[in-house]
Amino acid sequence: MKDISSIKWYTFKNPKYLLRALTHSSYSKENYERLEFLGDSILDFVVGEYLFRKCDESEGKLSKLRASFVSEQYLYKIFDELKIEDYVLVGKSYKSSLTKSVKADIFEAIVASIYLDGGFNVAKKFIIDTLKLSNYKTIKDTDYKSQIQEYYQALDKKNKITYKLLEQKGTPHQPIFYVGVLLNKEQIGVGMGSSKHEAEQSGAESILKKLNKAKK
Repeated sequence: MKDISSIKWYTFKNPKYLLRALTHSSYSKENYERLEFLGDSILDFVVGEYLFRKCDESEGKLSKLRASFVSEQYLYKIFDELKIEDYVLVGKSYKSSLTKSVKADIFEAIVASIYLDGGFNVAKKFIIDTLKLSNYKTIKDTDYKSQIQEYYQALDKKNKITYKLLEQKGTPHQPIFYVGVLLNKEQIGVGMGSSKHEAEQSGAESILKKLNKAKK
């Protein structure tokens, strides 16, 4: 693990906040999980407020944009860009790289640690800059679950998409979930991921790809 004092994106007055945000539950009971809860709320508010002020779109479009910026898929990529994994404390039972869901959770915990250390305005600036919120016009909609729900309901309002856990493999710290995507109780796709949510999105994305190919 690298020395956290070498982190360049924010200088902590009290590094204990950051140390806790970078501590996995496999390493200590004093870990990132409670901070994640706070960081999630801060992210939702800051992203929502920014889009409300900058983006003249409907409530539905604003909700989709916010969902894209705070999604697991987006946050774990920001985590990787900041090269955070080298600083994370994990226990000996955690033998491979961090899952996407853990990366996203730790990023949320870091947001909370910056808020507690420097205050709301500092955390707000960190979020706006790091998540590149000014790129809202070009952000990709990664809420695949909503997209397939809208597609099938446009065909028939009675259509309903649901998800069913098919299997769980791996260890408690590194699980792999397999989820079936059901259209009116008929399975139409399967997704895999390191969390149930990721597996559901993966399954929905695979269906969208098939639908897009069929249109060509």
